[in-house]
Amino acid sequence: MEASDLEMKAYYASRASYYDVVYEKPERRLDIAFLKQHLSERLRGREVLEVACGTGYWSQHIAPACTRYVATDGVAEPLEIAKNRVGLSRTNCFVADAYALPTSLGQFDGAFAGLWFSHVSRERYTEFFGSLHARLRPGARVLLIDNSTVQCAEFPIVETDDHGNTYQQRPLRDGTTYRVLKNFPSQAQLEALADRFGASRSEFRALDNFWYFEYDLPSL
Repeated sequence: MEASDLEMKAYYASRASYYDVVYEKPERRLDIAFLKQHLSERLRGREVLEVACGTGYWSQHIAPACTRYVATDGVAEPLEIAKNRVGLSRTNCFVADAYALPTSLGQFDGAFAGLWFSHVSRERYTEFFGSLHARLRPGARVLLIDNSTVQCAEFPIVETDDHGNTYQQRPLRDGTTYRVLKNFPSQAQLEALADRFGASRSEFRALDNFWYFEYDLPSL
């Protein structure tokens, strides 16, 4: 595991108990209200796999609309909070590596990842999507949401590596600071990725504080 992955996991483990305060920011209220409704509608009636569910904030709004919902995260601490969310339990929450999602999770016709893709390094895009798509049936729908560059006003980019990955310094309440990978892909980059996977359709929406991207895998 790369050092940046280890540091990011340590950051989210330490922040788990108060992570959800990020959703209480007044300027995010309208975006979040839209996403809560839109995400559940776009995945309604599907069997859905969530990657990097964190504390399950988004899971609780999506899971009740689905016929089956499985939530995964690479960090145990936030996942313990997720297990108490509406629509989730200890039986459908699993610690799992997003780059090697186990076959034991089953197959799905929907997938969701919220505020995760920005933490995937550019050189691991193929690895991540290969792992995800291996768990999806033909015609499955994939939904991604993440922060827009507005977030850089609070956490500016402090480093760019040789691959073009960008990093922020993230302070915690106890005074510790972590170097966190945080990329901001453009609409064109997301659409190019969907095209590479043979997506039958895709849709991008820029909100005030977030972006939303959806694509459907090709049917047989």
